[in-house]
Amino acid sequence: MSGNINIRRDVQDSFYRYKMPRIQSKIEGKGNGIKTVIPNLSDVARSLERPPMHVTKWFGFELGAQTSMNADTDRYIVNGAHDASKLQDSLDGFINRFVLCGACKNPETELVIQKDGKNITRDCKACGKQTKLDMKHKLSGVILKNPPEKKKSKSKSSEKVDKKDKKEKKSKKSKKESSEDDEEDGDLDAGSDDEFTKRLVAEAAALPPVGEVADTGDWSVDTSEAAMAKRVAELEAGIGKSTLIDNDEEEDEDDSDNPYAQLASWIEEQDESPSDVDLFKKIKELGIDTKHRTLQVLGVCLFDENILKELEARAPLLTKLIGDSEKHQKAFLGGIEQLIASHEKLMAGVPKILLEIYQNDLIEEEVLQAWGAKASKKYVEKDVSKKIRKAAQPFLAWLEEADDDSEEESDEEDDE
Repeated sequence: MSGNINIRRDVQDSFYRYKMPRIQSKIEGKGNGIKTVIPNLSDVARSLERPPMHVTKWFGFELGAQTSMNADTDRYIVNGAHDASKLQDSLDGFINRFVLCGACKNPETELVIQKDGKNITRDCKACGKQTKLDMKHKLSGVILKNPPEKKKSKSKSSEKVDKKDKKEKKSKKSKKESSEDDEEDGDLDAGSDDEFTKRLVAEAAALPPVGEVADTGDWSVDTSEAAMAKRVAELEAGIGKSTLIDNDEEEDEDDSDNPYAQLASWIEEQDESPSDVDLFKKIKELGIDTKHRTLQVLGVCLFDENILKELEARAPLLTKLIGDSEKHQKAFLGGIEQLIASHEKLMAGVPKILLEIYQNDLIEEEVLQAWGAKASKKYVEKDVSKKIRKAAQPFLAWLEEADDDSEEESDEEDDE
C-alpha cells in the first residue's frame, strides 16, 4: 500500500498538514545473508527533516541489526528480514522521541546541539519551545557525532524583511508570467484543532461530492466518449503539440515522434492504471523525466473522477518528478485544469482536489496563490479557466487567511 500518511499516525484527521511517505521494504538474499532494503528511506527522512543516516541507525538500534548505507546510490539496508509494517511501527518510536516537540507534539522541529556538546534539544518552530532529547539512547550519541546540517540563522526582523521582499518579487513574477500566458494563446497543531482547517473542512463538506454534476452554467467542453477519443487521437498525432511542447523546447522532431503524445497514448492504452515503476520507466525511456511538460501530461491523463484517492497513491512519483521546480508545479496545475475541463463532474470538487495536492506537498503555497490570482488561456479556454478558479475560492481564501494569521503571530512574537 503506497501513498502518504500522517507523520503522527495517532491523528486520524485527513486534513492533518504533516505527511510522510508510507515506508517500503524489499527483502533480499537468503539465510545468513538476508537483508532488508528500504528504497524510499531518503524520502521518509526528508519529510521528517532528519538525515537518512539517523533513521537508518535508529532501525539498527531498535531491531538489534547491523545497518549499511550509501548516500550516493541512495541505498539503505538493515540486516535481517523486516516487513514494511514492522519498520513503520519502529519509525513511530523515532518520530516520538527524535522528531515531535516534547511540548506541543508538532513535528516541525530542528535538532540543536547545545554549547556544552553533550545535550541536544528539539527547537519547535510551531510553539517556540525547546525540549531536551533523551541522551541515554544510543542514537543521541550518533547525532552528537553526526549532527544535521545547520540552517542559516537570521534575526526575526531580517526574516520579516526577506519574507516581504520575497512576496513582492513573486507577485511581480506572477503578473509577468500571467501576461505572457495571455500573449501565447498554516500552522496546524498536533491535535488538528486549527480553526482555518475546521472552517475549510466545513466548507468542503457543504460542497457536492467529487463526481456529482454541479450546475456550472454554460459549459463549452464536450465530454462525450467521442470527444475524449478525439482528444487522445490529437495527442497521438501531435495536433495538440502547442499544449504539449513549451516554447523553450526545440521542435526538431516529427509530430509522430512527440514523446509527450507518446506518453499520453501509452497511458490511455493500458488495461489498468500503470504502476509508478512502469510509468517512471516509460518516462525515462522517452527521455522526458526532467521535462516540466511531462507533469502536464500526467495531470491530464493519469487521473479520472477518483482523483482524490489517486493523488495520494501517486504522490511519491509526482514528488520525485516535480522536485522543487516552480515550472514543473505550474505545468502539473495546467494538466489538472485540462483534466477538470474534460470531466465536468470534477468542477464541484476543485477545492478538495487542490487541498489534496497541497496536503501531499506537490505544489508550494506561493505557486497556488499565484495560480489562483489570474485566469490564463495557456492550458484551457479562458472562460473555463475562470470557472475553475472561481470554484477554487474556498480553498484559496483559506490559504490566504492561514498565511495572514501566520504573519500576525510572527509580529506578536517580535513585539514580545
